[in-house]
Amino acid sequence: MTPRPDHTPDHAPEPAPAPHAVPTGGPVSRLACALVQPVLTRIVHRVADRHPSLFARLGAHQRTDFIIDPVELPFALHLRPDPTALVFRAVPRQAAPPAGAMIRGRFLLLLELLDAEEDGDAAFFSRDLEVTGDTEAVVRLRNALDDMDGSLAAEVAGMFGRPGRALLTRLRRRYSSIPAA
Repeated sequence: MTPRPDHTPDHAPEPAPAPHAVPTGGPVSRLACALVQPVLTRIVHRVADRHPSLFARLGAHQRTDFIIDPVELPFALHLRPDPTALVFRAVPRQAAPPAGAMIRGRFLLLLELLDAEEDGDAAFFSRDLEVTGDTEAVVRLRNALDDMDGSLAAEVAGMFGRPGRALLTRLRRRYSSIPAA
């Protein structure tokens, strides 16, 4: 017997985990979130001060909640690019707020997309990047980042001086040697 289209099974199968996904939740995720939060707060406020046009380009999507999910990390990032009420915080995946848009992929891919070093369309169609929700908001965010001069990742690393720049170089080297899924 074929179930009716409006019938929901009592025990739907669990979705498969994302490739290379780190288990989330629990004390490790909460600790990681607490440790990175001061850094994220500093970053978002400094970027907002230096690049107000980045936020203006988003228009009504300044109030969109974006979940950015670097699958290798034990948390996701919640971004609301509203210059009057900026939010950029690490959250355990299970505690992420409802999002208008979600962007999921490997950390280095997300970093390269931040600096327009990687083609977002190619990453999406090759399934290295998952985008769900309001695609117009994601396109606006991508276009705003593409319009920036220079490397936002290098600028953020520079906020932390020599250690920040060394960490970015090390991350890029380490992740570039890891094959894509």
